[in-house]
Amino acid sequence: MSRFLFIVFIFASRLVASQTADTTINQKDTTHFFSEKQKLNTLLITGSTLYTGSLIGLYHLWYKDYPQSKFHWFNDNDEWFQMDKTSHATNAYYMGFLGYNTLTWAGLDKNKSIWYGGFLGSFYLTVIEILDGFSAGWGASWGDIIANTSGSLLFSAQQSLWNNQYISLKHSFMPSPYATYRPNLLGSNHIQSILKDYNGITNWASFNIKPLFKNNDKFPDWICISIGQSGDGMIGAKNNPVNYQGQLMPEFVRQRQVFLSGDIDLSKLPVSSKTLRTIFKAASFIKIPFPAIEFNKTNGIKFHALYF
Repeated sequence: MSRFLFIVFIFASRLVASQTADTTINQKDTTHFFSEKQKLNTLLITGSTLYTGSLIGLYHLWYKDYPQSKFHWFNDNDEWFQMDKTSHATNAYYMGFLGYNTLTWAGLDKNKSIWYGGFLGSFYLTVIEILDGFSAGWGASWGDIIANTSGSLLFSAQQSLWNNQYISLKHSFMPSPYATYRPNLLGSNHIQSILKDYNGITNWASFNIKPLFKNNDKFPDWICISIGQSGDGMIGAKNNPVNYQGQLMPEFVRQRQVFLSGDIDLSKLPVSSKTLRTIFKAASFIKIPFPAIEFNKTNGIKFHALYF
């Protein structure tokens, strides 16, 4: 669920942010096609329609064919080395990015845009947790709610304090060999695996280091250091099954992977072309491949000449 939402909202948030960031609005110019009130009304109507439609569509696509139950909680905090939790935080972070930029475009003042728009992700994803809570096959998760809130807070706090995002949540993916063993769980093709296979997914926190050199005007503001997390050897959420559909499964070592790597903030690259700026900002949620140091319990320290 969280991976599906990630892919849907990530592109929407970056494209909207890219468009609005490059649009300068003269508040005193009465020749604009839309006034701020009209923009806000349009945003409210469009947002409400999309919100309602997305939940109805999600119900029919995801929940309708599964048994329902009384509302209940489900503790999934020890699954997938918490990769799903970092994905929830990333979803909420970028939905906050989308909310802030659209409310700013509509003319709402900065503080309201930061806190109302910035917590769009938490609000939306909490409603989905409620739907999970009424599904017999799942359940509402406190861990998910905490992760959602953390992602929203990361965006809103930075925007409020610095009017900038010096810590960005990012994503990278490389196909893993494990999906072939449980394609129903990890994906039967690369597209499905991007959504399902946490062995191939790495979630990152990318730190812009320009503030460390704020007295040096020539130091570029697009250089970053990233800390990433992934998992390896996982063909089950908590434990690996011995058998799957009558076939004996190999014994894989389940282990958490932590990475240290460089990165580039594409949204801050000094390009003059508006088209390129839009493309870079829309793609800046992707962690740029770089050399990386991996830490895990099997190898201790492992060096990657280029890690995706």
